[in-house]
Amino acid sequence: MAETRPHVVVVGAGHAGGAVVAMLRQFGWQGAISLIGEEALPPYERPPLSKAWLKGEVDDSKLLLRPAQFYADNDIALHLSTRVAAIDRAPRRVRLDDGAALSYDHLILAFGSRARHLPLPGIDLAGVLELRTVVDADRLKAALGPGRRIAIIGGGYIGLEVAASARALGAEAIVLEREDRLLARVACPILSDFFLDYHGARGVAFELGCRIEALVGDTAGSVNAVRLSDGRMIGCDVVLVGVGAVANDALARDAGLQCDNGIIVDLAARTNDPAVFAIGDCTRRPLPLYDRTFRLESVPNALEQAAQAAAAICQKPPPAPEVPWFWSDQYDRHLQIAGLPFDAAQTVLRGDPATGSFAVFHLAADDRLLAVEAVNAPQEYLGGKRMVARRQCLRPERIRDVSLTVRDLPG
Repeated sequence: MAETRPHVVVVGAGHAGGAVVAMLRQFGWQGAISLIGEEALPPYERPPLSKAWLKGEVDDSKLLLRPAQFYADNDIALHLSTRVAAIDRAPRRVRLDDGAALSYDHLILAFGSRARHLPLPGIDLAGVLELRTVVDADRLKAALGPGRRIAIIGGGYIGLEVAASARALGAEAIVLEREDRLLARVACPILSDFFLDYHGARGVAFELGCRIEALVGDTAGSVNAVRLSDGRMIGCDVVLVGVGAVANDALARDAGLQCDNGIIVDLAARTNDPAVFAIGDCTRRPLPLYDRTFRLESVPNALEQAAQAAAAICQKPPPAPEVPWFWSDQYDRHLQIAGLPFDAAQTVLRGDPATGSFAVFHLAADDRLLAVEAVNAPQEYLGGKRMVARRQCLRPERIRDVSLTVRDLPG
């Protein structure tokens, strides 16, 4: 007998997709749920791929968001190793690449993002890798170890985390960054300098402000060097390309949904089609604290938007907007970031980077706290996050005064 219950179809079985199907059941959705994913695994955590998974510290069971049995127990139909070919909005139908189709009452797009492609000569050589999936991570792990050398193109968080993991595995690592500092798009210069020194002291080499001309291979077609624009050759056994990510919004565009560097959604994660929602890395969403829209790439963002969509579909009160937050683990340093420093007028350092524990506060022109970057400083992070949410104004001299507790900074 055909399914007669209302049907939610979720396309994308990453962190966002895995979270939203669980939240739908948690919020009382009694209808059918289908989760479609291109990978063979059910939803799993991606942050460990550059750290614990790469170093062999976790296995499949710890990587999965929930045990595979969870989906059967909660009447969630899993369609793994499955691609969506098209979205037909008028009949409310998703067409799969095998010719099958699923009808929906509500559609949630959790397409995620893909690694930005570098149009370099030699980019298709064997041993040139990216890091987005567990399959990517397994290939990278197999290429690392004592006596091996990895060249990492891109000095962002993924590149630095992989460099730290490579050193832990006994491999040599060199980071090639076109900007004059690390983390140029995502962190302040104080953090750039700190992590440059921290990695350098642990054997990571750097080339900043460099331009790559080509990747060079051996006679077997495997990469063995990176050629810089000044003619220098950087020898290596493997190359990781980590130069950012691009929203997977092509299917949404083809379906006539509004997109602009991501699928445009409101605070309910709803697109311009009331029956279609989008969540996670593939979206461009409102940020009420900052009076703008932006595309975020983070697990907290995926979870927040999953809650927004599930609440709207289940007709529950919308969750309160959250302060964006992020983290990165490199060696024994835990970086936590609360907020975004849009239009910051000044940065104020609290603590001494030489101790390995400090925080950077970003203030607007009216001294309102916009963001906090904290390295091994959990109180500054937690207190800063609360103050960002309250739009708290702080005096720079009080931030610098480490004799004051974080709780005492306002005043």
